[in-house]
Amino acid sequence: MAAPVVQESDSIRRAVSLLNAMDSGRFPRLLSRLLQKLHLKAESTFSEEEEEKLQIAFSLEKQDLHLVLETISFILEQAVYHNLKPASLQQQLQSIHLDQDKAEAFASAWTAAGQDTIEKFRQRVLNPQKLETIGWQLNLQLAESMQAKLKSPRAVLELGVNNEDSKNLKKVFVEFSHQELFEFYNKLETIQAQLDSLT
Repeated sequence: MAAPVVQESDSIRRAVSLLNAMDSGRFPRLLSRLLQKLHLKAESTFSEEEEEKLQIAFSLEKQDLHLVLETISFILEQAVYHNLKPASLQQQLQSIHLDQDKAEAFASAWTAAGQDTIEKFRQRVLNPQKLETIGWQLNLQLAESMQAKLKSPRAVLELGVNNEDSKNLKKVFVEFSHQELFEFYNKLETIQAQLDSLT
């Protein structure tokens, strides 16, 4: 079997037990609705009124409903990201102890709308903000105590970003200590290595 795309955790285990207890007759419609709106990150899939109806229909507390909706969305996003086949998705869900009928409902929904959902994700602009300028400066804060003079160097990055639909440059300032800057640099190196491996 392929590497698991949904790792077991306390919240996943809790969500799976809630999912297993849900009405199997209504569950496929819920999945279908979540799949339709999955690519619209800024929009809420359900209005507050609809959420209240879902709480009643599935006999869930508000907090549990949110956990269920977030978990279903997460599973579907993983299916998009890994371009999973329906059978593989079903197998992976059963491996985290999701009941067969629910796992089959996921596979059926994914068979019906998976490719369309993947295509919508491809067309969506992942991040509408684009980095235009980079500036930096060093600040040195001195503090004198009875014991010693303390130097605290800080680096400040100035990132100029703009949206594709507006020409206004927004400046974002990020301050780093020496250690934080070193960790940030290492993360950038990792990202660069992953980008290089893809080209």
